[in-house]
Amino acid sequence: MSWLDRQSFLGPHSEERLSEMTIGLVGVGGGNSHVVQQLTHVGIGNFVLVDEDRISLTNLNRLIGGTWWNVLKQTLKVEIMKRMINAINPNARVEVHSKQWQLVGEALKRCDVIVGGLDNVRGKDELDAFCRRFLIPYIDQGMDVHKLESGHGHLVAGQVALSQPGSPCLRCLGIVTEEALAEEARKYGAAGGRPQVVWSNGVLASLAVGLVVQIVAPWTRRPKAGAYLCYDGNSGIVTEAERFRRWSGTPCTHYPQAAVGDMSFDIRTLISSDTKTKQALPRWLSWISGLTRRWTSRS
Repeated sequence: MSWLDRQSFLGPHSEERLSEMTIGLVGVGGGNSHVVQQLTHVGIGNFVLVDEDRISLTNLNRLIGGTWWNVLKQTLKVEIMKRMINAINPNARVEVHSKQWQLVGEALKRCDVIVGGLDNVRGKDELDAFCRRFLIPYIDQGMDVHKLESGHGHLVAGQVALSQPGSPCLRCLGIVTEEALAEEARKYGAAGGRPQVVWSNGVLASLAVGLVVQIVAPWTRRPKAGAYLCYDGNSGIVTEAERFRRWSGTPCTHYPQAAVGDMSFDIRTLISSDTKTKQALPRWLSWISGLTRRWTSRS
């Protein structure tokens, strides 16, 4: 038996597909540390990890793989994640970048799927736009703890959204709004520490991992045309957002289909480059062809 034999229901070629996938993780804090761990167990073979932060004592309540020793050494979060990946699957290929994600666009453009673990609205909006431009499915996570209006207790809540061509973007879904951007700008530099807990991060991360796998090796007959899942941590219930149900195939007005792709991309450069890039061309063309077929079926 293979170590992935028990997930053979994903399809006869799922193990190869998963091992060939490159997943980008932007921000590898509380939520995405779960995602890294689970994707490695699932069999993802290639990772691009981006985060400029080092672990601190306040991260120990939620950063999977983080240890007291890492805190003492102030280890980079991307290095903690790389160590965890290699401990689970020594054959996995891990590329780490300890800088802002906007500075590693070339590496992220090579990813098949990007999972965001950003805690600010502006960053989510910019990363969604980046992924739309380069036809990369983007999965966003968000979690917060709110004090109830009654003053008695708190509400733990969060959401996971899949944004990709042919589905609503984060602006369509109301995750990014001008009001939220303006409020965030007013509070810039004074936000303080946001409450985070490991169990709710784990629920949202598992939902995100399920969406990644369903993109690569769908085990259901119905393909995912986007998703918006809401989690009520107080009741333990996950529901599909009403706003997503109302969307019902309406085209995204924020990112028209004509406004995607790299305007500086030259196919002649790709063909004349090294062997590795040449080998990637059929996969790239197949990906574009698949997107075209999906768009055509929706028109």
